[in-house]
This record gives sequence, structure tokens and C-alpha cells, in this order.
Amino acid sequence: MKILLPTSTAGSLPKPTWLAEPEKLWSPWKLEGDALLEAKQDALLISLQDQLHAGIDIVSDGEQTRQHFVTTFIEHLNGVDFEKRETVRIRNRYDASVPTVVSAVERQKPVFVEDAKFLRKHTDKPIKWALPGPMTMIDTLYDAHYKSREKLAWEFAKILNQEALELEAAGVDIIQFDEPAFNVFFDEVNDWGVAALERAIEGLKCETAVHICYGYGIKANTDWKKTLGSEWRQYEEAFPKLQKSNIDIVSLECQNSHVPMDLIELIRGKKVMVGAIDVATNAIETADEVAATLRKALQFVDADKLYPSTNCGMAPLSRQVARGKLKALSAGAAIVRQELI
Repeated sequence: MKILLPTSTAGSLPKPTWLAEPEKLWSPWKLEGDALLEAKQDALLISLQDQLHAGIDIVSDGEQTRQHFVTTFIEHLNGVDFEKRETVRIRNRYDASVPTVVSAVERQKPVFVEDAKFLRKHTDKPIKWALPGPMTMIDTLYDAHYKSREKLAWEFAKILNQEALELEAAGVDIIQFDEPAFNVFFDEVNDWGVAALERAIEGLKCETAVHICYGYGIKANTDWKKTLGSEWRQYEEAFPKLQKSNIDIVSLECQNSHVPMDLIELIRGKKVMVGAIDVATNAIETADEVAATLRKALQFVDADKLYPSTNCGMAPLSRQVARGKLKALSAGAAIVRQELI
């Protein structure tokens, strides 16, 4: 039976303290070798359990086996030197020391496929798996080889497609590409960003999603949000092109954001993952607050196309807060589900 308003997370969940330092992005692993591999799998199972316990309908790995949503994927590729670092401006917001593309980028072996098989083995629920999108990948690197953002993005799109096809074969139901860069580089999004994303999903039969958010609740992002004024209309730039694309689901940030809800009208016909949980605060939403956000969204998206979700990943939050937020998401969706029946 197909469930109405299926809930899911946008991506990461907090890691257990024995695996990595909590409430921190890029937190180093506390173990190594076989012990680390086992610990990652244990964490993945706990993350799955937290989602099931909260009543989440479409589950994920909680990104327990990766340090970061972009760099962990890149670490497994040839052509990128992590020792050779340069400082670049990330998404026109903050400076970061990043690895350098020194030669042709290639994927020699699968990156997350074994993790996906492991998750598939432990649940009958639909699985969503997140990958970084091509434009966000190029925005976290210094390119000394291709010297063209577009060229590098197309190379990454091909690599992502190889990974996505294998994830689908491993039993993943929805493959999501994280593209926060779509909220910043509007000309590139329309010139080649959406096209590169379509290259990444070529040949896939499973559902595909693009997650475009305003970032984790870290200072650089919250400071940037303060400069955006009373209405955040960034989605207006990418949505018309995405509406015409082959992507099935568009994921956006709605809770406590200044995104005008009527922008969803621009992707009419697509499924919409509506972010109804704010990841930039420790305050746990009430079920009624979540329900109110979903009701607003239902003015612009049909009920059978609405997927309640979180605004972004929850890695920087405490596990207790994240669990509370998952339960609120589930409870809020249940309220609206009842109203629709």
C-alpha cells in the first residue's frame, strides 16, 4: 500500500559519540581499520533504528559512514590530491581549505554501494540515498587540471551516474543529489547545472531527487541567511528549469525559512520534499507546527506528491534533539494525513 505523505530526512543524522566527535562537521573518526568499519555499521543500524522508532517512512543511512556529504565521495576518486590544499570561497560565503584536482577524475570502485547493501539487508522500508550533486562537488575543490567548472561538473556527473546505477542495483529506491550550490550560482544552474544533474541520473529507473537547501545550521550559513532579506526567492531561479527536467522530486527548505511557499507552484507536477523541520535550532518543533507547514505547502502541491522532510541534514545537532525532531515530523505528517483521508 502506498502511504500518503511519506516522511524522510534530507540527509545526515548525528553520529554516536564513540564513532566521532558529536555536533561537529568533518569530525575525525575515533577508530581505525576493521574496528572503524564495524563501528560505522553499528552506527548505521542505530540511525536506522532511530528513524524506525520515530515512524519515518523512507529511511536512509543517516550518512553514518561518511565524514562529510561531499568530500567523502571525492576521497574515493582518482585525480584529487587531498595533501595539496588551496583556500577557496565556498558558495560565495566562506573560505575553506580544499583538496586540488591534479589529473583526470575517475571512479575506480564503488563508494557507498556496500553500505547501501548493508542497509537494504536490515529493512523492508523504502531507502533514500544521498549523493553530492556535480555543481556542489566542484564548489568544494580547487581545480588545477580542467580549469573549467563546467567541464569538471560533467566529469563528476558521469562518475555519479556510475555510482547511482550501482546503488539502484543494490536496492535503493530514491537517489537524492545534494545541490546547495543551486541556490547561489544561478547562471551556471541554468546554463549547464540542471543538464549535468540529468546526466547523473541517466538510465535510472528508481526515483531521483534534488535537495536544494540553505545549508547546515553552521555560523557561516546562518550569517548568510541574515543578509537575504525578508523573502528568500533563490528557488525562483532554478525551479523553472527543474520543472522541465527528468528529476522526480525536488527537496526544499520551508520550516522557519523566508522562502515564499507559492514558489512551489513553479515545480507543479513534480513531487516535493517539503522541509518541515528546522535544522538550525535546538528547539524541537511541535507536531502542530509541522502540520501547519505541510498544510501551507498543500496549497501548491497535490497531496500524493508531498513528501514531508527535514530542511537539511542534522549532523551538527545532538542525538536527543534529532530524535525529538524526527518524532515531531512523523507526528505532524500523521495529523495532516488524517485530515486528508
